[in-house]
Amino acid sequence: MRRAGAARDRLERALARIQDPGGEGARTFLTLYQEDAYEAADAADRRARDGALLGSLDGLVVSIKDLFDVAGEPTRAGSKILADARPAQSDAPVVQRLRRAGAVIVGKTNMSEFAFTGVGANPHYGTPRNPADRTRVPGGSSSGAAVSIGDGMCDIAIGTDTGGSTRIPAALCGVVGYKPTQSRVTTEGAFPLSPSLDSIGPLAGSVEACAAAHAVLAGDQPSAPEPVAMRGLRLGIPQGMPLEDLDRIVSGRFEAAIEQLGQAGALVSDVEFALFDGMARVQSAATIATVEAYYIHHDRIAERGSDYDPIVRARIETGAVVSQSDYARMIAERTELANAMDVALGDVDALALPTTPIVAPTIDEIADPRRFNACNRLLLRNTAIANFFDLCAISLPLPDDGGLPSGLMLFARRGGDRRLFDIASSVERLLAG
Repeated sequence: MRRAGAARDRLERALARIQDPGGEGARTFLTLYQEDAYEAADAADRRARDGALLGSLDGLVVSIKDLFDVAGEPTRAGSKILADARPAQSDAPVVQRLRRAGAVIVGKTNMSEFAFTGVGANPHYGTPRNPADRTRVPGGSSSGAAVSIGDGMCDIAIGTDTGGSTRIPAALCGVVGYKPTQSRVTTEGAFPLSPSLDSIGPLAGSVEACAAAHAVLAGDQPSAPEPVAMRGLRLGIPQGMPLEDLDRIVSGRFEAAIEQLGQAGALVSDVEFALFDGMARVQSAATIATVEAYYIHHDRIAERGSDYDPIVRARIETGAVVSQSDYARMIAERTELANAMDVALGDVDALALPTTPIVAPTIDEIADPRRFNACNRLLLRNTAIANFFDLCAISLPLPDDGGLPSGLMLFARRGGDRRLFDIASSVERLLAG
């Protein structure tokens, strides 16, 4: 049983970090629910004393991304355009599930405006600094979520992932980030970026914590990951595009991790996927995310385009080139390719890749729009594969010897979420020594 008062103690430690004037709390959290959080923590402590805990999240401090509806307040999605929007009428279903599970929701975290860059910069509310190096970006779009975990401001953070938005910041900030099979968690009450690709997932300090949070978000019965034997585990390493342009740090750590997995008995094999060419072909004019984002935002851009982050606006406007009929063909072809990928993955237990090809860029570096866009493309390149093919995916921090963080990403077939948690937990233990 948890110690009486443990939830309040955790909350007070979290708030101390958030409110530290020398820390990143002011850039990481856009809203704090301090009074409500104390009430939730005290209620969790009463349940602990009575032996009536609601589950593994009861009394844990949780942050939520700024794009989730909370009753009575606008849903900003990291923008100033929506700061005075009509208040949400009810909590998003995932927020309701967290509350029912006894989670202590401490606040809403900063993000890339409208969740539309992998860099994590926000010109409206400031960019949270990377916990490993305050001169560097945290990754996005769930930037504040990753920093809130990395800086000990909460136990679990809830983000969204349309092209890598939980996994990119997790990799750059040295934490665990999860992207589920899309249908596993309802996106109702989350401001949309790309309805075909949006998914909701947790970030935390361990695979076990992510698994517990995912179970609550999905409405599942929680169960801890079960150990998987490394000997005989079939891991595929996709060749070609995902391994191109790796920086020296990422390349060296990825090779070392794959060697360690092989020495532990995993059956590591190189695999070729012509399906990646299909993914590029379908999105040659514009990505699915940009097309769907343009349909969502074109009226707002017409009215208040100057209030958008210029880089976000430019990305959204690239979707204007695709007609409704061409978009319908894109979606149909994407469905065919996702089905083909599901079949192709029948020969492996998981795919393994570097989460991002590069470590976190510096804030000065991405001040140049051309360099920003180049870094953004690289950061999104590997992670976006899982969203396009509707796979489940997780990023694990690789041993960094005190240097800049990087991540190992594991993919599995859609619907294979529970099995992927089992595999990832075992890999996590192996990498930790």
